[in-house]
Formats: sequence, C-alpha cells, structure tokens
Amino acid sequence: MAVTFQDYYEILGVKRDATEKEIKSAYRKLARKWHPDLHTGKQKTEAEEKFKKINEAYEVLSDAEKRSKYDRLGSNWRNGQDFQPPPDWGDSVRFYNSGAPNGHPPGGGFQEGAGGFSDFFETLFGGGFTQGGQTATGTGTTRSGGPRAPSGRGRARGPQRGQDVETEIELPLEEAYHGVSKTLQLSTGAICDECGGTGTKNRGFCSRCGGTGQVPETKTLEVMIPAGIRDGGRIRLRGQGGDGLNGGPKGDLYLKARLLPHPIYTVKGNDLETELKLFPEQAALGDKVQVPTLDGPVIMTVPPDSRAGTRLRLRGKGLPEKGGERGHEYVRLVIDLPSSLSEEEKQLYRQLKELRKG
Repeated sequence: MAVTFQDYYEILGVKRDATEKEIKSAYRKLARKWHPDLHTGKQKTEAEEKFKKINEAYEVLSDAEKRSKYDRLGSNWRNGQDFQPPPDWGDSVRFYNSGAPNGHPPGGGFQEGAGGFSDFFETLFGGGFTQGGQTATGTGTTRSGGPRAPSGRGRARGPQRGQDVETEIELPLEEAYHGVSKTLQLSTGAICDECGGTGTKNRGFCSRCGGTGQVPETKTLEVMIPAGIRDGGRIRLRGQGGDGLNGGPKGDLYLKARLLPHPIYTVKGNDLETELKLFPEQAALGDKVQVPTLDGPVIMTVPPDSRAGTRLRLRGKGLPEKGGERGHEYVRLVIDLPSSLSEEEKQLYRQLKELRKG
C-alpha cells in the first residue's frame, strides 16, 4: 500500500548532510514560529499541522538510527510522491497498522495514526515520539542540557530531570563591577499539563502543546549579580530550568553575562582604557587633572612635555583578578584646543609662533 513520502530535510529547511546541531537549531526556530499557542483562528489550525510535520521531521533526523534508515531511501523522492518501501528492506522496516479500517486511510497523507505521526512515518518506524528541547525566548538563547524522552510507544519512563536553559543578560560595566540585584522576566517552556510532557493524547498529537510536550510560560525572578562578573561569565540558578518528567527534578537556569558597550571605557582583559583631553599648555607644562574610575574620580598628575597618545597608568583601578588583585586603568592623552579662544589667547599663540620661527 502506497503512502505519501515526507521530505524531512525540506520540512526543517536543512541540507541532507546537516549536522546534529544544525538540525536542532532549525527545529527550535520552526517550533517557536509555529507553536499553536502563538496563533488563533484558521492560523492556529495551520500552525498545528505544521507543528506535526516539524516534530515528525525532528523525531527522525535527530535520532541516528532513524535518520540512517530514512537516508537509505535516497534523495530522489519528490515531496508528496506516493511511496512504498523497497522490497529488499525486509525486517529492517517495522510495518504498523494504525487501526483505521483496512489499515491506513486511503491517500497516505499526513494523517494521525496511533502515535500522531503521518502514515509514512508509521509505515517505516511504527510510531514514537521524542520530546523537543526547552527554550528560553525573547531575552536569551538556549542550551541543550536535559535528557530526551525515550523513543517508541508504550515504553515505561521513570523520573527524568528537566533540561537546563541558558539565556543572556545584558549588564552595564558599572553593574558588573559593583554587583546588582536584577528583576528578570523569562519566557520558557513548562511541561504540558494535558499530556504530561509526552506530546501525545488520545492516540494523536496533544492539541494543547501542539505535540511538543511543552507550553509557553513566563516567570519573574530576582537575581543577585555578583560583583566582578565578566563578559561571558555564567550564573547558575538551581531548579529554575525546565520542568522534570514523571516527578523528576527541574533543570537549572544559566545566565550568561554580556557587557554593554561603555561610553568612556574599553575593557581589555582585566584592564580598562579611557581617553583624557588636555589643552596644549597642560600637556606642555604638566598639570593635575581629575580622572574618572569605577570607584569614583581621582586626581592624576600629567607630567610636563606629555605627547598626544601617551598612556598613563592608574595602578589597581581596573577589574578584579583572581586572588584579590586588580587590573589597571590606562589613560590615553588627547591634545585638544578650547572650542573658542579669546583675542588675548590668540595673541599668545601668535607670540609662540614667532618664537618658534627663531
């Protein structure tokens, strides 16, 4: 009996030689776009259908054994073309009767069988479902971490730890240096209470979660950012990640710090760099000037005959290092004229010009 061939690579929009990481990334992007809870009316129905296809494609391409078996069909099948397993597949293919009258419904399209997958899938693999990954959307990125639900219908599953979630948090340099308490709103995924995270219900995809096993959830957290955190540094919040399955513990939430560009400082390792504008007479004769630091302004001595581009060091005014020491702040001198000169000042510059001629 013929069923309609499903091009899983085309559904996820990836090449046939795509890596596991590329497949997972494509799946998550499409899952966020077509999550049924983000659509209403006719669009919701369309989203549910697309969700089914996306999840089925990911179920196959994310599983090495299923993908290998699928790839044996070759790349010459056209999407939507009637398909019958090659006669030499023998026991390598598990045939499955969906329970519909006379086997599969006529046409062999993307119709729900016992597992909620298309007839094409059930003909080849006999059903099965893999839970999609947890995501943190809007303000952050995600990291694969928790276990996947076992594939195959009817298998017993014990408690499973929820997935770890990673998202970025943007910080001004001053907050990263001094530490700060932040209130964060995070959009994550919670275990669907309709299907218990399996993605299936009543012999088909769960309509509540669209087959992902998760529903969007927004939560507010009070987080203490420790003083001295660096760009790329991570903060671990235990038990704030994805929900566990079957009574399993929650995963963890990781906050990855991203320092915002600063108006006057450039961060280089443990050191800070900034510019200081001087009038020509200050550079020529030397002066004591006020310079900003992360701990507040300090007085710095500019030596006589200082040239433009000279870097002066403020020892220990940089960022904290391991062991309690600190980096330095480097002040680069820039020679600048006042925005306006009085006639008396201009006359003095004329005199200086004449002296240089001699």
